Amino acid sequence: MIKVLLVDDQRLVRAGFRSILEDEDDIEVVGEASDGAEAVTACRQLAPDVVLMDIRMPEVDGLEASRRIAADSRLAEVKVIILTTFDADDYIYSALRAGASGFLVKDAETTELLTAIRVVARGDALMSPGVTRRLIKEFAARVKAPEPDPRLKALTERECEVMLLAAQGLTNDEIAERLVLSPATAKTHVSHIMTKLGLRDRVQLVILAYESGMIRPGWLTT
Repeated sequence: MIKVLLVDDQRLVRAGFRSILEDEDDIEVVGEASDGAEAVTACRQLAPDVVLMDIRMPEVDGLEASRRIAADSRLAEVKVIILTTFDADDYIYSALRAGASGFLVKDAETTELLTAIRVVARGDALMSPGVTRRLIKEFAARVKAPEPDPRLKALTERECEVMLLAAQGLTNDEIAERLVLSPATAKTHVSHIMTKLGLRDRVQLVILAYESGMIRPGWLTT
């Protein structure tokens, strides 16, 4: 059962998401919060697997809440999906750096919402369908002069290959096909990479790949 916390300053929005999620056999809404401060407190009390977090809220917004959640070692297993009405919101880039695990526009289809929750819950997340590579490209364009990260020295040659493909937005299955591996082996490599580098999820893996210069704008596959 995937435990979900709903965070939005609009009661009707929370009610709409609750109505959708409560129809699913594998998803349970364990609580709601109306701002970022309440969200952090609720996470500590309820230990949700996934937080659907509105980014624009009064007082403590979704960006700051995501940062607080990511900084709390007790909440290491909590995954945050940022919700916004703007699919090119500048806050998204800061939110991803702050530790958010995904990004979803509020007018996404129900199937996209459910898929995003399930994918993020199992730790394989990037963004909502149709947004991933466009968002990665926009993020890459914002990266200034890359700075080598000493943590990358801990990776094996194969792990560097896997990380490079993951940073291009490839799934585990696509990585496996490209490198002639089993999907399970590809997933294991990604998991080991994140453990070695101290990353929460694949979003942070992508960010590190760009900020360290491991991959540059224009290198993305089509």
